[in-house]
Amino acid sequence: MADQTTTAGAGFGARLAEAMASLGPLCVGIDPHPGLLEAWGLDDSAVGLKEFSARVLEAASGRVAAIKPQVALYERHGSAGLAVLEGLLADAASAGVHTIADAKRGDIGSTMAAYADAWLSPSSPLAADAVTLSPYLGFESLRPALDLAAAHGRGVFVLALTSNPEGASVQHVGGEASVARRIIEAAAAENAGASGLGSVGLVVGATVGAAIDELGLDLAALNGPILAPGLGAQGATAEDMRRTFGAAYPFVLGTSSRDILKDGPSVQGLVAGIERTLAGLR
Repeated sequence: MADQTTTAGAGFGARLAEAMASLGPLCVGIDPHPGLLEAWGLDDSAVGLKEFSARVLEAASGRVAAIKPQVALYERHGSAGLAVLEGLLADAASAGVHTIADAKRGDIGSTMAAYADAWLSPSSPLAADAVTLSPYLGFESLRPALDLAAAHGRGVFVLALTSNPEGASVQHVGGEASVARRIIEAAAAENAGASGLGSVGLVVGATVGAAIDELGLDLAALNGPILAPGLGAQGATAEDMRRTFGAAYPFVLGTSSRDILKDGPSVQGLVAGIERTLAGLR
């Protein structure tokens, strides 16, 4: 279990919980797909990427608990795209907006330690408040990131139960002793003894439906945040999420990307989309 004492004041989980209570349980995904850039009248280039990111951040600042840039959509532009991501993360920090780097990193040993340094070390230009991780080389393979996050008051979101059809072939294996259950239990152990909400969160798709009950999963025992992508364009409604997550719903950070981003390119349009989505979640 990671040490819950940090050198940076309140841990990520506690800070995120405060933001969710104050602003609402919404995370805006920043997903600059080529089609969206075109729809906004922007070039599919680092210049278009920068403008896209700046408008979403402006709309989100002071209105949502977190933003979640999709790292792959910046990486596809090479070093220039990563420079835009660095700028976005820095600007969000200056604006007081929590950032979740959707990188889904997972590896072993020194490679995992390097990923942890890249996304969680205060000295890294890519440092975010939290990063998404893949545990499918074994949950304990994530230890470098778990420990570094705890040491610096940052957080992680570990893939546990995703809504893509292929996910069930791994995550559901074992029935009531499923892979997903073991991941959830391991994350809960990391949060034991946390002051307030723990900083080891899970990624659980908003559209997983009855899978939580069918697998006998106790998400309420996590004592950490649950990042729930799939709100809006992927089909999940706020009412679906309340039904799906049940007692764990107070810990759920709903993520909406395309359903809000389609209201661009104007900042005012994006703000309207954020307010509409928040109204449902509340």
